[in-house]
Amino acid sequence: MKSLILSSALAALTTFAAAEEAKEGKWESLFNGKDLTGWTPKIRGEEAGVNFKNTYRVVDGAIQVNYSEYEKWDNRFGHLFHERKLSHYRLRFEYRFTGDQVKEGPGWAFRNSGVMIHSESPETMEKEQDFPTSLEVQLLGGPGSGERTTGNLCTPGTHVEMNGKLETTHCINSKSKTFHGDQWVTLEIEVRGSEIIKHLINGEEVMSYSKPQYGGDPHADALAKVAGSQIISEGYICLQSESHPVEFRKIEVMELKP
Repeated sequence: MKSLILSSALAALTTFAAAEEAKEGKWESLFNGKDLTGWTPKIRGEEAGVNFKNTYRVVDGAIQVNYSEYEKWDNRFGHLFHERKLSHYRLRFEYRFTGDQVKEGPGWAFRNSGVMIHSESPETMEKEQDFPTSLEVQLLGGPGSGERTTGNLCTPGTHVEMNGKLETTHCINSKSKTFHGDQWVTLEIEVRGSEIIKHLINGEEVMSYSKPQYGGDPHADALAKVAGSQIISEGYICLQSESHPVEFRKIEVMELKP
């Protein structure tokens, strides 16, 4: 009898857990596959909303970072912001690097891009600002041989905690595999406000950290003053243009309960 009661209780608990998980949300597309509706470019040297030399464009159902109209790089770091501010969510998309780096692009930016999370808005960025104050989930492609991790973390104007300690190193490598060539790779990020953030590559967790916070430069300090807190628990997402052609597709978000 006790065994039957226990089995029934476990079954009920499992059903409840599944129902709660289903309630957390469903995957929603942030990209319609046709145009950049809902997205705002901010490219260094330009005001928010100016898509300098058609850097961001939609081709064959993917958002392309394309430099075919550029003569040279000229430090035109760019970011394509989605309009929705997010706090607790899962974000996933596929990305791949293609073609050749634009003329005079920095060596470190070869097959290098990223998605910024908990970012400031494009409107609060300064005109000549390279990167928004944010957490960058850095995306790197392999050079053809050797190892080069992806799903790393870089921190423009921010710091995080790892293993209970404040981490101020600007870029920290994940434990991912290396992906050479032009293959599509799936990135998923789980963001629980300021509590925990996880990076997953092709379904495998490769990094986690917590307590993202402003720090490191006067612009970040000004944002913290406006926010009334050093801790960052929400913000925008944006796709990076950093001198190497890259494509993004199947961009989806699932909002989660706090």
